[in-house]
Amino acid sequence: MVLVGRATEQETLARLLASARLGRGGALVVAGEPGVGKSALLADALDGAGADGGVRVLGTTPAETEQDLAFAVLHALLRPALGLLDDIPAPQAAELGAALSLRHGSGRDRFAIGAATLSLLSRFAEDGPVVLVLDDVQWADRPSVDALAFAARRLRDDPVAVLVAGRSDELPDAVLALPRLHLAGLDPGATATLLAAAFPAGTARAPDVLHRETGGNPLALLELAGDPVDAAAGLDAPGLPRALPARLQRAFARRLDALPAEARAAALVAAAADGDLRLTRAVCARLDLDPARLDDAERAGLLSAADGRVVFRHPLLRAVVHGDAEPALRRRVHRALADELGPGDEDRRAWHRAAAATGLDEGVAGALAAVGDRASARTAFTVASTAYERAARLSPDAGDARSRLVASARAAWSGGQPGRALALLDEAEPPAGPWSVAGAQLRATVALRAGSVRDGLDLLERAADLADVDDRVLLLAEACRASMYLVDTVALHRVEERLAAALPAATSPVSGAVGLAASGATGVLLGRDTTDRLAAAVGRLAAVDPLAHPAALPWLMLAPLFLRDRERGAELRALVDEVRTRVGVGALPDVLFHVARDQATSDAWDRAAANYDEAARLARETGQGGELAMALAGLASLESRAGRGAACREHAADATVLCEERSMRFGVVWCELALGDLALSEGESGEAVDRLTALAATLDERGIGDPDLHPGPELVDALLRTGRPAPARTVAERFADAAAATGRPWTRARADRALALVVPDDDEADRLFASALAHHARTRDVFERARTHLAHGMRLRRSGRRVAARAALRDAWDTFDGLGAQLWGATARTELEATGEHVVPRERHGPGALTPQELQVCLLLADGRTTRETAAALFLSPKTVEYHLRKVYTRLGIHSRDELAAVLADAG
Repeated sequence: MVLVGRATEQETLARLLASARLGRGGALVVAGEPGVGKSALLADALDGAGADGGVRVLGTTPAETEQDLAFAVLHALLRPALGLLDDIPAPQAAELGAALSLRHGSGRDRFAIGAATLSLLSRFAEDGPVVLVLDDVQWADRPSVDALAFAARRLRDDPVAVLVAGRSDELPDAVLALPRLHLAGLDPGATATLLAAAFPAGTARAPDVLHRETGGNPLALLELAGDPVDAAAGLDAPGLPRALPARLQRAFARRLDALPAEARAAALVAAAADGDLRLTRAVCARLDLDPARLDDAERAGLLSAADGRVVFRHPLLRAVVHGDAEPALRRRVHRALADELGPGDEDRRAWHRAAAATGLDEGVAGALAAVGDRASARTAFTVASTAYERAARLSPDAGDARSRLVASARAAWSGGQPGRALALLDEAEPPAGPWSVAGAQLRATVALRAGSVRDGLDLLERAADLADVDDRVLLLAEACRASMYLVDTVALHRVEERLAAALPAATSPVSGAVGLAASGATGVLLGRDTTDRLAAAVGRLAAVDPLAHPAALPWLMLAPLFLRDRERGAELRALVDEVRTRVGVGALPDVLFHVARDQATSDAWDRAAANYDEAARLARETGQGGELAMALAGLASLESRAGRGAACREHAADATVLCEERSMRFGVVWCELALGDLALSEGESGEAVDRLTALAATLDERGIGDPDLHPGPELVDALLRTGRPAPARTVAERFADAAAATGRPWTRARADRALALVVPDDDEADRLFASALAHHARTRDVFERARTHLAHGMRLRRSGRRVAARAALRDAWDTFDGLGAQLWGATARTELEATGEHVVPRERHGPGALTPQELQVCLLLADGRTTRETAAALFLSPKTVEYHLRKVYTRLGIHSRDELAAVLADAG
């Protein structure tokens, strides 16, 4: 078929397919109103691809009823590639196999299916270019669309083109981030050409009139041009193109009315059977219908039957066949379909039974709830939510109906639909109550992750009131974490008291370990010495499998961070590194953030930047605003230390907006501290004083007693640089008093440095600097140690002890330079040169010159992973990993992975 008036659009698709043949992939969504020619454009592009040779097509067009069948579309698309399932990393093969019901097991994370889809498509494309085509995406099941969109965003280095078509106003959210081509109606010239070819004898109305009435919609032009009833009716309204679907449906209905009743009934069976010709014939036999009457509809040009399929002329026609049928007949057809489907097709059978139901029916409700259970186990949560909701509507027992609505809400949340989840919860358990524990906890989770942390805290405490003691401890531990993010000491005191009352009665090792960690962390923020409690929690958490007990995962990472100790927490750091490779995509942003935060407090800044960057990227893609905010705040903090001013300010600004939207004051504190310290390193001491003074006042007003959050030592430095020794001494002494109560070496080292800056006696200053360095030796934070060396060296030089100053300043310079702390390194170099020592600036080279994603690739490969395993760990395609590796080899001047491992080892 030759397309008319689509030269520009044809060229766009041809370029995409040509790029895929050359090894560079891409995706495109073709959007437009029904009948505008989306399917015809895709078919034309595929004809061209086939003519050029060598391109394999994976394609499907879902029916409307497939929206509720978990991964039906993904299975149809990937069927030709499933023989290669064992060629992708085993964990991904297991996830995808379970999702497609090819293997036993259940999924952990809905995003993992997208990662596995990416790996399988990349492997399939190794044998030649691939075009993946999904038409009528508005009717595809959402889990399939999510998986496909996840893969499509990452296929740029593979010979894979992804073409998706759908109605403009019904596109799923997952595909909205892909490049889009809007297909409008034909122009007047193309309209006249199309009509002249279809109606050589002319039409009842002039082409320009038809164009004006239809907006150039090809299906409307062809259908309405020969419809005398429509011609007599004239225009519906001045804005007619917006009413086209309804007008076309009326035209199709008139053509159906002209068929014999038995032909219409046979067409209804075909529509309800999703075009399966064998099933259509079997059901017609059950209903005493002659399937040969489909020939009447075929002769009328409404459908065609071939190759075991019944294909309607257009999806609108199929909708008319089903929607205009008598309700009683429609129910009989669905009942017959349910009876015909065998035991291996329980999901379809359940949906047909539901369509045939005339009232409340526990048998049907139970079957639909089982559909929801199976879909949830395969991470098809949006399908599960629909099944549970329909089960609730058909449940005779009010309690069953409520519990199924809560299950529907939980599945909706897991499927990325927070608004739907809350609406279902409100129906099941009105906001005024009473609530179940499950419902209250789900409300809290939705608020914490997708709304206000303040609301989430209130809901967690309400849920704790309803829970048994072990669940109460876990809920109150999460309430402690919410209070931390809010920087709300009133809430911290309240929640800590409740946790302390519940913790002794806890019987579960998991709740005991989590409760102890939360209690210890809360004590730190309130200015108490709870290091023994945290150390004990570390030991208990090390025995917990965080994948089996997700509530333990945040504390697995937080406990070592609150300890800030070189030795204690090492076992948890090793466990977190293992978890990072096993946890699902949805949980990764939070895991990566905490891993990066821990690395940023050591000498692993490059790794920290890579993990922060990946956390932010995955948080964006998975719609986790809170995790994105904290990842950006973490980046701002690291960039402040590194002296990357523009990046620090950009990320701090973005993080602050996100944090304030969610009442996450903790992230705002981090950003303010980063900006104040950045100003200090840039020599803008006045700005530093203003920012750090305001931050200190805010923390004091909120009653935060944790000196690790307080900018006291930085403020002392800034005040001295602006000639204000008296307030500097006051700040230093207050900070030292607070630090003494904590017992943590990191805090006491900073306190001793601050005091050393303000004491007048050089010998006392030397003693305090030595004490600070002794405390630093018990921590992992070499940056803070270098700042102490710098401060000591500067004081030594100013007191005329140049030889002693050189040693301290050399230590500071070497550390800053190794870390990549550009501005602090420049200060140390200037001070060192002032002692008479010549310093040659060194360019960043080796791993420090790589981008965060390049470094992630290198680290995983150097750990012994294969290209496929590295790609799977980073949710990239193997081709993308190879692309990054080629750039790394060029930049580092190496040629093998052995050389790469040596370079990384040399860099520590």
